Amino acid sequence: MGILSFMRGADAIRSAPRDHRAYAIGDIHGRLDLLERLLRGVEHDLQERPVRKALIVFLGDLVDRGPHSAQVIERLRNYRPGRARTVFLLGNHEEVLLRILDGDATPVPSWLRFGGAQCLDSYGVDPRSLAEVPAEQAVQMVQRAIPDSHKEFLASFVDTCRFGDYLFVHAGIRPGIPIDQQQQSDLRWIRDPFLLDDTDHGMVVVHGHTIVDDVEERSNRIGIDTGAYRTGVLTALVLEGQDRWYIDTRDGADAAR
Repeated sequence: MGILSFMRGADAIRSAPRDHRAYAIGDIHGRLDLLERLLRGVEHDLQERPVRKALIVFLGDLVDRGPHSAQVIERLRNYRPGRARTVFLLGNHEEVLLRILDGDATPVPSWLRFGGAQCLDSYGVDPRSLAEVPAEQAVQMVQRAIPDSHKEFLASFVDTCRFGDYLFVHAGIRPGIPIDQQQQSDLRWIRDPFLLDDTDHGMVVVHGHTIVDDVEERSNRIGIDTGAYRTGVLTALVLEGQDRWYIDTRDGADAAR
């Protein structure tokens, strides 16, 4: 488990609400093992550095790709940290799964290719069986496999969370558009128009969705999707006052970047 030292950048004037701390956790993608390690790191951090109020924000894409989507959902559905409250953002992978659970057969083939097969397997369904039946029957198989409690949990997720001078979203925002006018599709799916933009959004946008080799800090955004499902590195950004630090699942990662 790595805990990196306090950092300040050119945007050091950005700050979190007084006496509050936020932990933003990147894309988990079915890696229950990494989630458990990171949650232990977060809870240890809270114990070592108590704060009056804390928030744990999950940036979306809990499911698909990794082997334990069902188990990740069940773990977080029942997660009640004693020292913090939780917020769950809806990622593009949750959006697609919810569309299928609502009866839309259109995304089933692409969903299976981009991580849905592993998701189904975690629920005890052989994904190859879906290829042998009509689309409507495939949807029914997914609906039967996934408990209502999991669907209700995913459907409760939100799109944004503001924390002082920081905005948490899954994918990013459309530059030049006020936050209250952003399209859900951009908040959950956007890449280049957001990633390539260097203008001041009036806040620092904290996001996942786009995999980076290491945390990507820009003056207007921080990307923390370190590709957990394939790299073994799940990352949390911690914000308090004008300081920020990182907790991740790497061993021996206790030096400053």
